[in-house]
Amino acid sequence: MAQGDHQDDELMLADKPAEEEVRPDDRIDDERLDEENTLKANYVRSVRDALEDGDKTQVYDLVEPLHPADIADLVELCDADERVELAAAITDLMSSDVIAELNDYVREDMMEALPAEAVASIAEQLETDDAVQMIEDLDVADQQAVLAELDEDDRAAIESALAYPEETAGRLMSREVVAVPEHMTVGSLIDFLRENVDLANDFYEIFVVDHKHHPVGTCQLSWVLRTPRHIALADVMKRDQTLIPDMIDQEEVALMFQKYALISAAVVDESGRLVGQMTVDDVVHIISEEASEDALLMSGAGEGDINEPIREAYGARVRWLIANLGTALLASAIIWYFGAAIEKLVALAVLMPIVASIGGNAGTQTMAVSIRAIAMNQLTEANTGRILWREMRVALLNGLTIAVLIGIATALIFTPMLGAVIALAMVINIIVAGFAGVMVPVIFERLDQDPAVASSVFVTMITDSMGFFAFLGLAVAAGLAG
Repeated sequence: MAQGDHQDDELMLADKPAEEEVRPDDRIDDERLDEENTLKANYVRSVRDALEDGDKTQVYDLVEPLHPADIADLVELCDADERVELAAAITDLMSSDVIAELNDYVREDMMEALPAEAVASIAEQLETDDAVQMIEDLDVADQQAVLAELDEDDRAAIESALAYPEETAGRLMSREVVAVPEHMTVGSLIDFLRENVDLANDFYEIFVVDHKHHPVGTCQLSWVLRTPRHIALADVMKRDQTLIPDMIDQEEVALMFQKYALISAAVVDESGRLVGQMTVDDVVHIISEEASEDALLMSGAGEGDINEPIREAYGARVRWLIANLGTALLASAIIWYFGAAIEKLVALAVLMPIVASIGGNAGTQTMAVSIRAIAMNQLTEANTGRILWREMRVALLNGLTIAVLIGIATALIFTPMLGAVIALAMVINIIVAGFAGVMVPVIFERLDQDPAVASSVFVTMITDSMGFFAFLGLAVAAGLAG
């Protein structure tokens, strides 16, 4: 840029009144948001009251200062029948930024309530990956109706994304990339970036490609701005780069970003052609989604979304409760087998839950560590034996510690022999819990099943059954119930 142009820019900035530069966050006061940046109940109530009164002007005035993310939160806090009314009242405030922030179920309900041309209009304002996320949950007929309303380029991009399986890089990637040939100079690249109005709005680096559109290097924007204009891109670009296959799972994408500290990365098809990019903001959503999913699957709670339809929530949860009922019957059968011993020594019934509970907690701890290690690619076939041996040693130390405590307490309250029995049973059950906490997730992983889905049911079954069997069996063998 010429010096005169730079001076003109400074004059323009100096002449602009400071009060005109208002950011959305600057207009939000304590009447709307609490110290945790969530909408206050009385503010939400005032918006809903205005909606009920039919005062659209007041609704608009109340919502207008909010950031798009807070508007999305407000929509989700309203009842289902209020959301469409709210959207109609705030009109232009329901921007594409708000739609992109909405919960999946809420967005799907709202999109189904809108005509196809309105959904298409919103989709055209979004980045391709956000538009795909909005359209993919619609019924096939609604999808086709919306796609028919889009212009040819947008429709082709969205249809291309929908052709990929869900949760793959090809489905999630952004197709708006800046790619240039390697024969360019830094100066010609800067001119290209300034003059081309059709480029992506947000990008972190420029991808350099060969004549077959294969990525051969990258240039960060900071390099471009700090390098003399006459330097060739081939001399300053970074040739080593992490390429993401378009069919790779989103969880693997997140692991690659974490391992190699990426801000963005090129996505390539099976022939090595550049087809899009993944950026760190996409990966943040993936990490949050995967972490929540694993936590909920471990508890058998399905997707665990408070906006999930009741029928779907019921179906997701009840099948694991039924499975848990089946595994609990095994533990009950063991108790029934030793029923005579329990009748002769009531203390056994008092102490049994302690053995099972501690063993279950120990198994859950080990299982959580194992599932995380599998998800982070830290637990593989190469080190399964070493990790199992490590967890067994931890379990032994935990078992001995708990055994001493419960053994002494039982000996003081009941008898020394019963204290020795429960101590030994506790050591056995915690060691078994450590073994099951590692091997159950590993077995599910080897069977190409998500280890977070059903591991907890089987680990609990093993620890409960073994806890009852070890405690009651040792009590009988010691002659306590004879």
